Amino acid sequence: MEGQKNDTDHTEPTLSLQAQIESLLFVATEPVPLARLADVLEVKIDQVEQVLLILNHEYRERGMRIQRKGKRVQMVTAPEASDVVRRLLGLELTGKLSPAALETLAIVAYRQPVTRAQIEAIRGVSSDSVLRTLLNRGLVEELGRLDQAG
Repeated sequence: MEGQKNDTDHTEPTLSLQAQIESLLFVATEPVPLARLADVLEVKIDQVEQVLLILNHEYRERGMRIQRKGKRVQMVTAPEASDVVRRLLGLELTGKLSPAALETLAIVAYRQPVTRAQIEAIRGVSSDSVLRTLLNRGLVEELGRLDQAG
């Protein structure tokens, strides 16, 4: 029939492995295991690692990087772009930390590695905003999640 489109007529252009990895890392909200990328893309981990090297090489003069944490990778902004990113997001860096931030930082320093729940149990209050401040300042980093509920 005229005017009807056959589903097989519509073909999407094929993206390069490089473009596919870029797309996946762009939408990921947390670091992605290399094995997961390889599995989703149906390629070997070695191929993923090679593409990541190429991408990071290409990103040298750009505002993005691919950061590796163990066997996980994440697309992040370049450290050189931190001032402009802070301004866009309205993140002001003041010279002093609040007493709550100092207390939380002391707990992390003394007990590391420590979970958010453990910090909150020690402090007796929610630590979401304090931890976000410490993360934004680069004073702590999230390394992952426990393999248990809670």
